[in-house]
Amino acid sequence: MQRMNLSQKQMQKLSPQQIQLMKLLQITTADLDSRIEEELEVNPALEKGEEEEKEEFEQEKEDTKEEDEYKDEFDVDDYFSDDDEFPDYKTYNNNSSPDDENKTIPIEVGVSFHESLKKQLGIKKLNEKDEKVGLQIIGSVDDDGYLRREIANIVNDLAFGQNVMVEEDKVLEILSIVQSFDPSGVAARDLRECLLIQLKAKDSTPPIRFAVKILDENFDLFTKKHYSKLRKIYNLEEDELKSVVDEILKLNPKPGGGYSGGKTKIQQYITPDFTIKNNDGDLELLLNMRNAPALQVSRSFKDMLQTYKATKEASKKQKDEVMFIKQKIDAAKWFIDAIRQRQQTLMLVMRAILDMQKEFFLTGDETNLKPMILKDIADKVDLDISTVSRVANSKYVQTEFGMIKLKYFFSESMTNSDGEEVSTREIKSILQDIIADEDKKKPFSDQKLMELLAKEGYPIARRTVAKYREQLNIPVARLRKEL
Repeated sequence: MQRMNLSQKQMQKLSPQQIQLMKLLQITTADLDSRIEEELEVNPALEKGEEEEKEEFEQEKEDTKEEDEYKDEFDVDDYFSDDDEFPDYKTYNNNSSPDDENKTIPIEVGVSFHESLKKQLGIKKLNEKDEKVGLQIIGSVDDDGYLRREIANIVNDLAFGQNVMVEEDKVLEILSIVQSFDPSGVAARDLRECLLIQLKAKDSTPPIRFAVKILDENFDLFTKKHYSKLRKIYNLEEDELKSVVDEILKLNPKPGGGYSGGKTKIQQYITPDFTIKNNDGDLELLLNMRNAPALQVSRSFKDMLQTYKATKEASKKQKDEVMFIKQKIDAAKWFIDAIRQRQQTLMLVMRAILDMQKEFFLTGDETNLKPMILKDIADKVDLDISTVSRVANSKYVQTEFGMIKLKYFFSESMTNSDGEEVSTREIKSILQDIIADEDKKKPFSDQKLMELLAKEGYPIARRTVAKYREQLNIPVARLRKEL
């Protein structure tokens, strides 16, 4: 027998404003301008203008309380649903000088990678059917320059998408034409083919010929750097093999990746979210809000609300209009308030980071970085760890030593041989220096690296050395070996 029971339990539900603030904390200064324009478009009650005085903003809250005629019929909670939430961005802050007139971030423009390939295809005198095959191939090339789609799938794409019936041999024939385009190596189906295409486009010299043979016949041996086996197989002296390897290392493994006009590879200019200035040992922290205009609630919307308030008898249509106006005004106020909170939170977190890493910001010496995790900052500013994480994510600070990602300052700690607590980043830096100075003909094993670090005063396990090496994207000794 089924029974129905009532029970009470506490649940935390985030308000739309809290959700909006969390989203705002994640975005960067570089995304600011477009995000503001997006919000201005969706909310007519929000407009650019001088920042409202605090007294006026508080007065608006009082005006809302005085709307006795409608307060029973229009509850603020009723105005909002998930569909009413607006995306995130920042607002005005007076950190920039009046002389700072340039409000644009330059981006590199040009012919895109795929457009360049299409232009080269157009130069070839192909019939209509072959040209469609070529365009299908180009459309399947990714931004690194590789053709990741199987030939059989391209045949099906042409048949079902364009009603073009071709055999795989025809696709391969047109593919060979596309592979002759610039940049060299484009439309290869894997790294081996990419490198071979580039080599075959070069003048035939002994090193080039051996490079082609090695990649064609023993690609795995080459990638695993089994040089002694290669010398034996091809009867090469050490200097001869070195010339061959040098030719291969000159090749581009991502022919589309460095293309200046690539569809998604257009050069991006990082905009710092913070700036730290060193004024004779006095560190000044600034929040970059240069591209953010002042935002305010539209005066016309407020006037319309006042007009409806003065109406003694409101029709259903007028009540609906009032609800719409109030919804948009409240959304604008919520947004402006969320941006103000965002600015305060960003400065609060960055100030805590600055205080903990002051020695680094004064000297730029990586060994002065203190161990610091998200919880350290969260405890210091009395915020949730997830909030600090959102602030640190994808944010940059401009210092006199260059632009640095905030996540750079966070690291675990360990105790050195003197009993001092040091940052793991310090150990990684020393590990990197040791590997950079090693004899590349006889690179250090992880065991040897462990011993060398211990001599420097950092007694860590071999597996920890391996972990730090991998985090630094440094390969094992065998793969670091050079001729």
